Amino acid sequence: MSNDFDDATQLGSIGHNPSVPSQPGQQQPAFHTPNLPEQPQADEDPEGTLLSAHGTAQPALPQQSAPATPNQPRFRQPMPQNLRQPAANPAVAMPAQQPVQPTHPVQPSQPVQPSQPVQPVKQSQPVVDTSMMTAPSKDITEFHEKFAKLVDNVSQVVVGKEAPIRQCATAMVVGGHILLEDNPGTGKTQLARGLANSIDMSFKRIQFTPDLLPSDVVGVTYYDQKRGEFEYREGPIFASIVLADEINRASPKTQSALLEVMEEQKVTVDGVTHPVPQPFMVIATQNPIEQAGTYRLPEAQLDRFLMKTSVGYPNREALTRILSSSAHPDRSKSLSAVVASSVVASMADLAAENHIENSVLDYIGALVEATRAADETRMGVSTRGAIGMARAARVWAASQGRSYVLPDDVKDLAEVVWAHRLVMDPDAEFTGATASGVITAALAQVPAPTTRD
Repeated sequence: MSNDFDDATQLGSIGHNPSVPSQPGQQQPAFHTPNLPEQPQADEDPEGTLLSAHGTAQPALPQQSAPATPNQPRFRQPMPQNLRQPAANPAVAMPAQQPVQPTHPVQPSQPVQPSQPVQPVKQSQPVVDTSMMTAPSKDITEFHEKFAKLVDNVSQVVVGKEAPIRQCATAMVVGGHILLEDNPGTGKTQLARGLANSIDMSFKRIQFTPDLLPSDVVGVTYYDQKRGEFEYREGPIFASIVLADEINRASPKTQSALLEVMEEQKVTVDGVTHPVPQPFMVIATQNPIEQAGTYRLPEAQLDRFLMKTSVGYPNREALTRILSSSAHPDRSKSLSAVVASSVVASMADLAAENHIENSVLDYIGALVEATRAADETRMGVSTRGAIGMARAARVWAASQGRSYVLPDDVKDLAEVVWAHRLVMDPDAEFTGATASGVITAALAQVPAPTTRD
């Protein structure tokens, strides 16, 4: 007995204060029971079991935790068994919380919970996109890639002018015509040539002069003496892309020769109608300066142009790139066709299926009415201009990889599609009012739709 008591006294003096050994005698029954299942684990030293039985619970825990780090393979397996038996004891349950977490049986049910919020996400996508997308996403992706390829090819000729290039390509896919008005030497003709050479279709150029006749544009009927009959000789208007260079230099009589072909895609000569190739597009250029010897385009012809835009001067970086290739003045000759004419027709059919919400259509109508009600205008946007906006917005959305039209598409195209159609009041123009300012005011006045109908 004296030896056991001395061993217990020595155990209490290890790693504890001198005041702690006064309580081991009272706590022996409480800590003798949880330590019994741990005794078979240490089969090496039976005397050590007697020492742990007479010792207190506080020195027993640090003795087990200290060798736990170097001998993890030895204590990992018996620890869960030892902790499950004294579950009712709060002193032993506290360290048991750490090993219980990796063996928690509720984890197999957790993968089921993330699958539940995934379903509402799939249900919310059709509300925004799928119900509005009428064309397959694969076709829209191909449209976007072909459109970007065309724009990149033309950008090799007109450097740093992506916006006007995209506008011209949009007008071509829509089947409309575009008017380029800018200062001399800004690359208007190069843009038209670059677009024509990038597409595998016919191209002809007409230099408008004051002595140009309508028959020089649409063609003429002549009498063939050898065959003894009248024949029709086609004019340069019979091409898929026609460049009307400096169109305002021709007389109004010659300018009016384009009215029928620009609207109806056909030419009537001596009572016989001749259709033009498809797709068909007129790219006209004019200078805002040097008005001497020029004739202003009438409103009826201006309204037939889908867009009116300008190229502008290049920035310093783009100008440096242009000067580096100045040895070849006509850079458009080096371009090769990247899109076929049949592809352009299929792109037009695909863009025509793009979805436009009724709220967006109503937004277009509200903007048109705002231009008509403006005090600065005598004539606002026509119905042809509203239809042209809807068609151009479909192609503009498809070029950005979307099968539905947003109000932002209308805002991006509002000035280039509508500004040239407005007839300004002379008094308002005298005070500084412009057509672009009227369009900007209409966009600020009419709220854009934010919800679907």
